[in-house]
Amino acid sequence: MDFLNPRALRWKIAALAAAACCAVAAVVGFLVHDATRERGLRVGTDRTLTRLIAAEREYDRTGRAPADIDVRSRDELPEPLARDLATFVGTEPETEPEPDTGTGTGTETGSPDTGSPDTGAYATWYDADPPNWFWMWGAVAVADDRFLVVRDDMSTEVRSLQLLDRSIVKSVLAALLFVVPLAALATEPINRRLRHGARTARRIADGDLDARIGTAGRARDEVTEMASAVDDMAGALQRKLENERRFTADVAHELRTPLMGLVTAAGLLPEDDEAAGLVRDRLRALNALVEDLLEISRLDAGAERARLDPVPLGELVADVVRRTGTDTRVGTVDAEVVETDPRRVERIVVNLVTNAHRHGAAPVEVTVTGARITVRDHGPGFPADLLERGPQRFRTGASERGRGHGLGLTVAQGQSEVLGARLTFTNAPGGGAVATLDLTPHASAA
Repeated sequence: MDFLNPRALRWKIAALAAAACCAVAAVVGFLVHDATRERGLRVGTDRTLTRLIAAEREYDRTGRAPADIDVRSRDELPEPLARDLATFVGTEPETEPEPDTGTGTGTETGSPDTGSPDTGAYATWYDADPPNWFWMWGAVAVADDRFLVVRDDMSTEVRSLQLLDRSIVKSVLAALLFVVPLAALATEPINRRLRHGARTARRIADGDLDARIGTAGRARDEVTEMASAVDDMAGALQRKLENERRFTADVAHELRTPLMGLVTAAGLLPEDDEAAGLVRDRLRALNALVEDLLEISRLDAGAERARLDPVPLGELVADVVRRTGTDTRVGTVDAEVVETDPRRVERIVVNLVTNAHRHGAAPVEVTVTGARITVRDHGPGFPADLLERGPQRFRTGASERGRGHGLGLTVAQGQSEVLGARLTFTNAPGGGAVATLDLTPHASAA
């Protein structure tokens, strides 16, 4: 079923839409995540510096640090804070600073001061590495080797960022649940037109040359252009085949009248004359050619209809081979009674046996197995061109397969199609050509 086929066009378009949706969501999500993270760091830095400034003022006034503020020596500071503070001497802030702080880095703010060279330098550091995740550190020098240290918890901002990320993912998944079915449904009109075009093309391939896709009232898109091109191709093919069919029928009919005159005249020649015998033999070949051409023209026109009757296939084939007068072996294995047209089966078997004797080599064997007839010779086998393309009119294939007008297998192929049977051509592994006529009901659909 096309709807469940993962390689169908609808699902490819849906997958493309989903990929585009995910790409846009990824870019937007990254930008929002990054902006939110930067905002959280700025808020945390401002909060830490505010506490640090207040603690410094309290220390300057009372000589003691607030209860929630640590006083540490330089050796007791975290290494990033100690490194950043070492670059600042003699500075203190004029206003509340707004430093740009990132993970593992410190930013200091301050202004020149005439006070102690070791005081007035501010530094902040965001610790996002284990084991002390999500802490914003701040430090300021208040005396020689004395620093006020603030540590502020950033877990609230981190959890908010994580909730934002999950919300983005959930939103993308919800959007995909809407976008994918919508994209699949949106492609249904295009899929319907393509399926109609495919069915019409198969009808044309099966011989319905009047079939057309039709483009009336359609928008001029790529599918309409393809349908118009297929219709034009079908029309050109129909005209070409009709001209060829008409020419074949006209030639055969026109040849029939002078041929009958020649046959009548040849009947007046002496029976024991070698030249007269040669003339009669060539006239028989010419008469067979004309009859084949007439039969092909009727098959091409679709005028042939099978008249089905229950037929014991083994007995029919044995009788047909016997009447060919050829040295052909016949074998049967569980032969069935088949609903078929015996006259057309006879025509196919005669052509296959004649072709095997004419172009192959003895022994020629005919085997009936169930509802399948197999004709095999032990000659050079069918040429590669015939195996690939099937029988071609007026082409006998490789020169080693003998001479002939090449219509016998074409007629057999056409008659098998009228029967709804399947005629296949292969070469046996041990050498020789093998033609198989399958009369089982499923053969034509195989």
